[in-house]
Amino acid sequence: MFSIYILTYNEEIDIAACIESAMLSDDIIVVDSCSSDRTVEIASRYPVRVVQHPFESHGRQRTWMLENIPPKHEWVYILEADERMTPELFAECEKASQNPDYIGYYVAERVIFMNSWIRRSTQYPRYQLRLFRHGKVWFTDYGHTEREVCDGSTGFLKETYPHYTSSKGLSRWIEKHNRYSTDEAKETLHQLENGTVSWRSLFFGKSEVERRRALKDLSLRLPARPLTRFLYMYFLLGGCLDGRAGFAWCTLQAFYEYLILLKVWEMKHIPAPNLDAKVPASEATHLISNSVD
Repeated sequence: MFSIYILTYNEEIDIAACIESAMLSDDIIVVDSCSSDRTVEIASRYPVRVVQHPFESHGRQRTWMLENIPPKHEWVYILEADERMTPELFAECEKASQNPDYIGYYVAERVIFMNSWIRRSTQYPRYQLRLFRHGKVWFTDYGHTEREVCDGSTGFLKETYPHYTSSKGLSRWIEKHNRYSTDEAKETLHQLENGTVSWRSLFFGKSEVERRRALKDLSLRLPARPLTRFLYMYFLLGGCLDGRAGFAWCTLQAFYEYLILLKVWEMKHIPAPNLDAKVPASEATHLISNSVD
């Protein structure tokens, strides 16, 4: 058996289905980032632990969770509210956790968008570290998301998990990715100014995760990134075979890349206002008198 952490923020639409899919475990911990909707109320109806902690970043939230909320079992699995555990995945996780050679496992997601599995243009299989031995993994921030730091060898599971990426509607997706693009722009600017492309990892990486990260660093340096990404996803990866949902998905991803580029330009050319600057008393008096007039 292993424990399951569920990360939430304003997930009243998804939280019930997520918890119910995870109830194969006897230890479920909902870690909520101080939601303003009914997420906590709904989660509290189930036999789970609910803990709230203000959100700082994806990496910090996960690390805080692992350090401050002890699980019942040695092995843990991380779920997000718009993801689901499946019986097949749960069974494989239980078997994998008995292997003494690994301290964690990567699991591939199946992106569900517009009621369809977007298999091709999402670069399936895309792996995330989800199952691991508690105390052997922690997380750091990378762009809008996180990257794992592992103290030991890791493996890959065959079973996958469904990820309902737009279950709360396209407006929520766009609003969320507008926020994400700001963090991605900061990371992009940092990588362009200080990072390099690991060609060895790109062509001879030991795992899919290592090769994908090198490809990410290369993609930051490509010209016309939004158009390049659309063409790559829609034609080269075969997104055109995913139908209407595939076209919409590729278009949204190109739009997301364009937002990142715009924000990178903004960071480089438009200085942020200094909100802490003090206005001289004489100037402040002048401004006030003008406003009264």
